[in-house]
Amino acid sequence: MRTALDKLVSWIGLALAAVLLVAGGLLTWASTFVGNEVHTQLSQQNITMPDAETGLTALPQADQDALAPYAGQPLTTGPQAKAYADHYIAVHMASASEGKTYSEVSSAALAANKAAPDAPETEALMGLRQTLFMGSTLRGLLLYGYAFATVGTIAGYAAWAAFGGAFLFLVLGFLGFRHAKVAGLAAPQRQQVAALV
Repeated sequence: MRTALDKLVSWIGLALAAVLLVAGGLLTWASTFVGNEVHTQLSQQNITMPDAETGLTALPQADQDALAPYAGQPLTTGPQAKAYADHYIAVHMASASEGKTYSEVSSAALAANKAAPDAPETEALMGLRQTLFMGSTLRGLLLYGYAFATVGTIAGYAAWAAFGGAFLFLVLGFLGFRHAKVAGLAAPQRQQVAALV
């Protein structure tokens, strides 16, 4: 009875190891795929992170500190995309709109366009509306890149965990088969095996 139970548990362990190996392989593929896609898509935008010559020092100190590790580098990674979106684009948008959101500026611009379409103030508001729209769009796309890069990183960690679990179940499965073999021996043979081990 004990031998049969050991063999059953060992086979279940080996089956779980096989499932975890497949899961680890798929997670590794997902991590690599996401990482490559994020890098490719961000590289195609030809964005260079700001440095001292391109306005980094004009930003508030907290934003300078967030961007400093990437200064002058091509934007190709998720963390760079987040830093650029949150500490460069967002700062410039807030500065241009005096802290107002796209929605607030858009409402004011559309109301001004109805009341006085040819006024210089209306033209300035419509221009600011367009600038904030483009900034919000670029910022959102960069943050999507960051989100996908984070998912890829998590998939990579999960792959390592799956491979570790598969290794553990393989070892436990083989130890279970060994125990089943020893448990199936007659008492004198078990004593001889125990003396050898």
